Amino acid sequence: MGNREMNGITEHELKGELQEVSSVEQEYQEAKDYLMSLTKFGMNFGLGRIEELLKRVGNPEERLRVVHIGGTNGKGSTTMMTAEILEDAGYRVGVFTSPHLHDYRERITINGEMIPKGEVTRLIQTLRPHLEELVQKGVEHPTEFEVNTAMALMYFADQKVDLALLEVGLGGAIDSTNVVKPLISVITNVGMDHMDYLGETYEEIARVKAGIIKAGAITVTAADRPEVLNVIRKKALEMNSPLWVVGDDVRWEIRWSGELEQEFDLAGLRGAYNKLRLRLVGEHQVVNAATAVTVCELLKFECGMNLERRNIYEGLRKAVWPGRLELLSLKPKVLIDGAHNVDGANALAKALQIFQRRRLVLCLGMLGDKEREKVVDILVPLADEVIITKPNSPRSGNWEYLHKLVEEKGKSVLTIEEPRLAVEEAFKRLDKEDMLCVTGSLYMIAEARQALLDVLRKG
Repeated sequence: MGNREMNGITEHELKGELQEVSSVEQEYQEAKDYLMSLTKFGMNFGLGRIEELLKRVGNPEERLRVVHIGGTNGKGSTTMMTAEILEDAGYRVGVFTSPHLHDYRERITINGEMIPKGEVTRLIQTLRPHLEELVQKGVEHPTEFEVNTAMALMYFADQKVDLALLEVGLGGAIDSTNVVKPLISVITNVGMDHMDYLGETYEEIARVKAGIIKAGAITVTAADRPEVLNVIRKKALEMNSPLWVVGDDVRWEIRWSGELEQEFDLAGLRGAYNKLRLRLVGEHQVVNAATAVTVCELLKFECGMNLERRNIYEGLRKAVWPGRLELLSLKPKVLIDGAHNVDGANALAKALQIFQRRRLVLCLGMLGDKEREKVVDILVPLADEVIITKPNSPRSGNWEYLHKLVEEKGKSVLTIEEPRLAVEEAFKRLDKEDMLCVTGSLYMIAEARQALLDVLRKG
């Protein structure tokens, strides 16, 4: 058979391209499967393994300018708003966050573009021999998150980003991202979460979070609990780190809040910003925005980065963060939010006051190691009916226990294990003036979000 030409491409060339694409996909899937296999090592804190691994690949973290962002809630939103402002100023910004919603590569991005599949494959192929050698030498196997951290640092260094924004995975002092020497360390807030690992009191958890405060680096926090601020102030003083507190040194005032956006004024460290517009709703997002602006002001005035006022306005206006108070539909209203702990539930309950509705259907799925009783106390009284579902995680535990808790509140409750089926059923129960709020574990949010987008596309 001849070598036919189709739109300037020969049949032979087309087959070659298809085989190449297939090969890239297969190699990426193998790399991803290997990465996923590392979840069996669970959460294993400490910096010894990641430090040894990074040393073997040339310490890429030493070639990066970093902003390190920790805290109980708001880390991701603060990270994304900071990134948008810097990108609007023309900078090349690497962002490392977790968990992802729909694609593992969401965790490692540059200017909003996910790491290419070929790069994931290359990095895993580079790291894998080192991982095997470490184990042979008697070192504990690095965890999946540690390997992911190493991949991000290597990729950002290879790509020569202008700045890397690294979100802490869990805690601070004991987290694998804490190998960096940042320009600025950010602690958004401190709440009661992951107590099994971080401590049983605000002070204990704050001490772990404050572990990202480094000598010579600037510290920014939006924490407002006095006992937490005391811990952060003490640590910053010990490390000779200048400390700026959002709420004290930086003030904000909301002008108005709508269902799709809000507007606020900000008295920053180096100037006033009037009528800042934000598409992320909820008062807590204004606090996160104020934190992001504070970071950017410090990058400009203390670290020499070239940022203009208009970059702050434009960056905040463009910022979106899927799965966090995200309104997918207006009639009926469909809201999705990863409120997976008590502080998150309080922020959601406050934000729900913004949304006009006739009835509220709540779809809730939480991990077994969360303070489920308190979250139910906060959110269930706002709902007219509740559907309980199961997060796709080994930590789901006795997920059906939520059914009993909701029943005790005297609410109509239904349990559907599959998140996709749960939200489809919830959507069927809505009239145009009603509202569906899907919330809880981010492990459930991703599947629920995709299912809702599919339902809405079908009309």
